Amino acid sequence: MRTNIVLDDELMRKTMKYSHAKTKRDAVNLALREYVDSRERTQRIMEFFGSDVIDPDYDYKAARAGEAH
Repeated sequence: MRTNIVLDDELMRKTMKYSHAKTKRDAVNLALREYVDSRERTQRIMEFFGSDVIDPDYDYKAARAGEAH
């Protein structure tokens, strides 16, 4: 799909720097892909809440401190 949009120049510069994208098109496509992937991962994680996969009594603070649980 071809479209014209106005982009934040500084944000685009940083995106291209961090992603090593060679073109603005590559940078935008990468950012969109990563956004969608992130949302899909979040959705899959949220599906675990209310299921038996996560122990409701799990004490993450104790686990971080190295205590047995």
